[in-house]
Amino acid sequence: MENAPTQASSLASGLQISEEGEQRFNLVKSVGEQCTHDDELRELLAKKAAPVCYDGFEPSGRMHIAQGLMKIMSVNKLTSAGCRVKIWIADWFAYMNNKLGGDLKKIRVVGEYFKEIFQAAGMNCENVEFLWSSEEINARGDEYWPLVMDIACRNSLAKIKRCMPIMGHSEAEELSAAHILYVCMQCADTLFLEADICQLGMDQETVNLLARDYCDDINRGNKPVILSHHMLRGLQQGQTKMSKSDPSSAIFMEDEEAEVNVKIKKAYCPPGIVEGNPCVEYVRYIILPWFNEFTVERDEKYGGSKTYKSYEDIVTDYESNVLHPKDLKDALSKALNKILQPVRDHFKTNSRAKNLLKQVKGYKITRTALSKEMEALSVNAPNPASSAAGLQLSEEVENKYNIVRSIGEECIQEDELKNLLAKKPTPICYDGFEPSGRMHIAQGVMKVTNVNKLTTAGCQVKIWIADWFAQLNNKLGGDLERIKVVGEYFKEIWQAGGMNTDKVSFLWASDEINGRGGKYWPLVMDIARRNNLRRILRCGQIMGRSETEVLSAAQILYPCMQCADIFLLEADICQLGMDQRKVNMLAREYCDDIKRKNKPIILSHHMLPGLQQGQEKMSKSNPSSAIFMEDEEADVNEKISKAYCPARIVEGNPCLEYVKYLVLPRFNEFTVETDGSNKTFKSFEDIVADYENGALAPEDLKKALVKALNIMLQPVRDHFKTNDRAKNLLEQVKAFRVTR
Repeated sequence: MENAPTQASSLASGLQISEEGEQRFNLVKSVGEQCTHDDELRELLAKKAAPVCYDGFEPSGRMHIAQGLMKIMSVNKLTSAGCRVKIWIADWFAYMNNKLGGDLKKIRVVGEYFKEIFQAAGMNCENVEFLWSSEEINARGDEYWPLVMDIACRNSLAKIKRCMPIMGHSEAEELSAAHILYVCMQCADTLFLEADICQLGMDQETVNLLARDYCDDINRGNKPVILSHHMLRGLQQGQTKMSKSDPSSAIFMEDEEAEVNVKIKKAYCPPGIVEGNPCVEYVRYIILPWFNEFTVERDEKYGGSKTYKSYEDIVTDYESNVLHPKDLKDALSKALNKILQPVRDHFKTNSRAKNLLKQVKGYKITRTALSKEMEALSVNAPNPASSAAGLQLSEEVENKYNIVRSIGEECIQEDELKNLLAKKPTPICYDGFEPSGRMHIAQGVMKVTNVNKLTTAGCQVKIWIADWFAQLNNKLGGDLERIKVVGEYFKEIWQAGGMNTDKVSFLWASDEINGRGGKYWPLVMDIARRNNLRRILRCGQIMGRSETEVLSAAQILYPCMQCADIFLLEADICQLGMDQRKVNMLAREYCDDIKRKNKPIILSHHMLPGLQQGQEKMSKSNPSSAIFMEDEEADVNEKISKAYCPARIVEGNPCLEYVKYLVLPRFNEFTVETDGSNKTFKSFEDIVADYENGALAPEDLKKALVKALNIMLQPVRDHFKTNDRAKNLLEQVKAFRVTR
C-alpha cells in the first residue's frame, strides 16, 4: 500500500488531484485498516462525484457495538465524502448460514431492529439505501443468478473454500453446500450493486479480493476498491472479535448503563500492555473517532483529569503506567454510555422499536435448528398418499403401471408408483437434457420411446432443457447462444423422430427459473444448507465428473439446482438415466428431511454403451463411440460394421444392447435374415439363446440391427434435408466444438 500524500498531487494517469480531493481521499481511506489500492481510490474520487459504496450485514440476533458504532462512523464518513452507501441486509445469506435456525421471519425482524438502531444512534441516512437481498435479487434475478453461476464456473472449489472466514468458518470444518453458494453470491453482490467501493470487515477481505480477481478474469476495467475495517476484539482475553452467542464478549447497543459498566469492569485490561487489550482498542476505534478526544476523570492525587487528543498519547501514558486500567475503564464506560443513551431512549419510547427488541431478545442465537417456514415455501406438496399395501388395482391401472415401469431399469419404489397411477390420472413426469452438441441414439431414440410410453399411460411429461446447467458444466465453452441453438436442434429431432408431443412441455431452465425465481432459489438454498459437501460431491457423476477431479464451485451448485428442479416442476416421477440416480435420491432424502410424504418416484433408465469395447456410454466428444440421429445410412452401416460384437458373448456387447433397448421397444420384434430366410424374434431372451449357442451370428445380428436403425432414423434425415430451419440448426451444431 502507498502512503497518502498530504497535499495536492497527480496520479500515474496524469490526473491532477486538488487539495480538496486529497482531503476527501484521506477521509474515505480512514474508514479502512487496509485499502486496495490507494491510487485506484484516489482516481475514483477524482473522477466520480458520488461513488457507490457497498456495506452489509447478516441479521442474526442483537447488535453489538462493533457492528453498530463502527458502521455508523464509517457510513457517516463515506456520505460526508459524497459517497452513496448501499447497505445490503443479507437475509438470504443469514438463512444459508443457518442463523436463527434459518427462520426467515425472525431474520426479517432482526433486520428491521438493526435499521432502528442505526438511525437512533446517529447514522446520517440521507445518502444511504437499505436493500434486502431477497427483494433485490428476486426483482433482478435474470441479472443476478447468471452472474453467480459464472463466478462459480470460473473458480475452483478449493479457492472458494479459502473464503470460509467470511461466514465465521474454517476450511477444515464440515461445510455444507450452502457455504459454497454463499461465497459465490457475496462475490456477485459487489458487481450486482455496481459498487465502486467495498467497505466491510477484515474478515471479508478474501471474498472482496475474489471479486477483483473475477473482474480480471472477465476483463472488466473498473474493479471495486476494497476498504477493510478493523475487527473489534471481544471483552475477554484472547477473543479476537465480539460474538453474539457469547454475551460476555460483547456490549450490545441497547445494554443498560449498569450492564455496560459491569462488562467493562470485568473486561481484560492488563496494566501497561496495549497489545491485545480490548479496552484500549475501544478507545482507539470508537471513542476517539466519535468525540475526537478521550477524557479521563480522576482525583488530583492520581494525576488529575486529562483529555487526550491522540491515540499515541494514550498509549504512552498507559504503557508507562501513568494511566491506570481502572481510570481507563471508568472513562471508557462513561463515553460508551453517552454514545448509547439515544439508542436506549429510542427503544424505551418508540413502541415499534420496543416490540422489535422484545422479539429479538427472545430469539436463540443458533445455527442448528431448521426452518419450518421453508418447508412450506420450498415444496408444493400434494396431499399425502396412502400406502399401496392392500390397494386393489384395476386392469387399466395395472396396464398403465406395466407401461410406465417398463421404462426403468430400476424403480424406487414400485408400490409408490402403483399408488400414484391409481390415484392421479395425469401424473407429472420430469425428464431433461443438457444441450451440448449433436444428439446420439441413446438420447434420441430412447427418449422418444420412453416419452411415448409415458404419454400413452396418461402422464404429462415436462422436458427440462437445461441450458443453464450446460453452462455450469461448461458445455460448448459455456456459450449460452450456442447452447440454445443445440436445444432447438434437439427439439427438431424428437419431433421428426416420432415423439408424440400432445402431453409434452419443453421448458427452458433459464426461462422457468427466471420466471419463478422467488420460489426456486430459496429452494436451492434450502437444499444446499441441508447437505454437506461430501454428500453433494458424490453427485458429481450426474455431470460426467468424478469426486477426485479438480472441481469448480459450479459442480456444487449444479446438483442442488437439479434437485430443486424436481420440486419446481412438481414432478411425481423422475425419468432420467442411471447416471442421474444419485441426485434423484438426494431429492427423496430432502423429502425425508423436511417431512414431505409424497416423494418423487425414480425411474432410472439404462445407459447405452458406446460402440467400442469398454465404452460405458456413448460420447459426443468421441464420434467413434456413437451413432448420431442424423447420420447418413452409410455412416450407420460403417459404424455398426466396426462395432464390438464378440460371437456368443452377450455381456458387454453393445450391438445386443441396442437391439434390447432400441429396436425391440420400438417395433416389438426383431427380424434377422439368415441364409436367405427370415426369423422374427419377439423377446430378447430368445435372441440371447440363439446368440449364445451360435445360431445367430454377429454379422447377421449387425445386418438386421443396421436395417432397423436406419428405418428409425430415416424420418429424421428427411426432415433435416427438407426443412430449412432444421437444416440451418444442424449446420450450426456440426460446427460447434464439443468442449468443456
